[in-house]
Amino acid sequence: MASSLLYPKLSTKGVRTNGGSGLGFPALGLRRFRLPTLVTVFFFSFVPSWIQVRAATRNSFGTLFRIPTYGESHGGGVGCVIDGCPPRVPLSEADIQFELDRRVPGQSKLTSTRNETDTCKILSGISEGITTGSPMHVFVPNTNPRDHNYTEMSTAYGPSHADATYDFIVTCLVKNVPLVWNSPVFDKLEAELAKACMSIPAIIGFEFGSGFAGTSLTGSQHNDEFCIHEKGRIRTRSNRSGGIQGGISNGETITMRIALKPTPTIAKKQRTVTRDRREIEFAVRGQHELCIGPRAVLVVEAMVALVLMDQLLLQYAQCELFPINQSLQEPLEKPSVEAPPLFF
Repeated sequence: MASSLLYPKLSTKGVRTNGGSGLGFPALGLRRFRLPTLVTVFFFSFVPSWIQVRAATRNSFGTLFRIPTYGESHGGGVGCVIDGCPPRVPLSEADIQFELDRRVPGQSKLTSTRNETDTCKILSGISEGITTGSPMHVFVPNTNPRDHNYTEMSTAYGPSHADATYDFIVTCLVKNVPLVWNSPVFDKLEAELAKACMSIPAIIGFEFGSGFAGTSLTGSQHNDEFCIHEKGRIRTRSNRSGGIQGGISNGETITMRIALKPTPTIAKKQRTVTRDRREIEFAVRGQHELCIGPRAVLVVEAMVALVLMDQLLLQYAQCELFPINQSLQEPLEKPSVEAPPLFF
């Protein structure tokens, strides 16, 4: 064991998918290289043809509160189907439009000049201003797609795009999250939040609490000591854990920082290749963001809200089966008018 950690070790072996059930998949030439820095690197010696041609896209998010999405920004429109929303919740198009208006293009010199109103329409799931409990279909039509500006991208790969200039960091704080939400094993709350944020296009980094800076501290320096706060509440004196300990919310403010890469869609000519393997110079035309950050803030808020709504329903589904442990609950208080919003 010790020698394998101190000295590099190279091994090669064939790995057959589906447990070698004889479905005709070739053995993969999988090489494993163990580095002395405790990092194990795997790489394919070749890429089988079935990996190249067989792909699937998952277009839904959530467990109980589930959101399948559809559409393209340069097509007829975008939309989603909200499945799992409880019934009898007051909701209107104006409620959703308020949030969409916060990220409509053209509000900053850094964002796209594209003229889109992002007007939403609720096509199902609402009756007389309240939710019915059935799936809600929300559609936002595109009025200014200008898809002809992107003809070249159908044959040439845009550098740093998923088909083949500014950076920004979003800080998200979530207050008043109840205690003991989520699971301490595979469905950790921070893991669910990281998955949601990392699924946003252009996100390249995620940290919560002290993040990477916490690696320079000792355990005694990093630990959040408990104390008795006002009205007998158990709180922590610091919040290096970022409101989550052992995968479970601890009642403190959840803090996250999300890093975005510089916008890859730029007018400057760059070298790329076409689908028929020719090297060319490529420049994107059209209406694009100089900086993704300003509008990404609202997307981060939305994804975090989806995670917490899903966790709320999962908490009720699991924990309402058993008596509530009162020692873990905060005293109930009537919210004041000055109470801060849940998301920033």
